[in-house]
Amino acid sequence: MGKDTVLKKDFQERDIQRLRNLVQGKYGEKTRTSVGFSKPDEFYAEGDTWESDGRTWTIKNGVKQNITKLDTAKKAHIMPLFCPKCGKLMKRTDKPYYNVHKYCLDCHARFEDKLKQEGKYEEHYNKINNEIIDKRIEEFKQYVAERLNESNDSFVSEDGDVEKWVGKVDTSKAEEYTSQITEYLEGLKSK
Repeated sequence: MGKDTVLKKDFQERDIQRLRNLVQGKYGEKTRTSVGFSKPDEFYAEGDTWESDGRTWTIKNGVKQNITKLDTAKKAHIMPLFCPKCGKLMKRTDKPYYNVHKYCLDCHARFEDKLKQEGKYEEHYNKINNEIIDKRIEEFKQYVAERLNESNDSFVSEDGDVEKWVGKVDTSKAEEYTSQITEYLEGLKSK
């Protein structure tokens, strides 16, 4: 192995072009041309939206992003750096309060203290609990209605098999059951 050794592999023009591109910072540049179909280049500006391959796209801050149905939910869930009400820095403990009330724990504590001073805290607390109970009653009514109207003709299992079950709900007494349950739930509401 002397000074006169020759490289066993010759560099081709595309190898040299690739090295030039890497040195210049053009990492994605092509080094050769190919024959065939190519999509026409379309250039979009900041804020443009377009549809391609069944998806909706946009450009935000110079980055191409996919627009999904959950974007509004994502935005609603992200906690800001500062409390919108008092302007203080939000902490990790503020997240549950921000998700429900849209302000920090300290603001919520001040709100509850104000209600207690005015003597309205019990009323506020009962209103929240009553709303929760009413929601659960409505969900239960929907569950009972679904169970009474459920058919037992056949079911498709996870494996794709069609199954027929025995032991159907007696729908002949559905109106009687519904009236009894409604009467019971109205009694609960009045309490």
